Amino acid sequence: MSNEAILSSDKVFTSFMFNGHNIRFRTSSRLERYTRIIEWDNGYIVVMAKYEGHEEEEEYIDLVPILENLYFDVDEFLKPIQKVRIEYV
Repeated sequence: MSNEAILSSDKVFTSFMFNGHNIRFRTSSRLERYTRIIEWDNGYIVVMAKYEGHEEEEEYIDLVPILENLYFDVDEFLKPIQKVRIEYV
């Protein structure tokens, strides 16, 4: 099992994939793509994002409330993740 999670987006959804789970949540329809991970801090991601008609800008994703709403054991799920990378197919 890898200790690396994957962040991507597709149309109006962001995907956070780890350990066989694909957690999808709604995002801006103007998001073109995530470009660079700045920081991963146990469920909190600072990421650079490119939006239609704008330069790259810093964004913040807090996975904790999303995971709680999906009834995940947040600490158990996040604990093994050491790195997040961006991947588009």
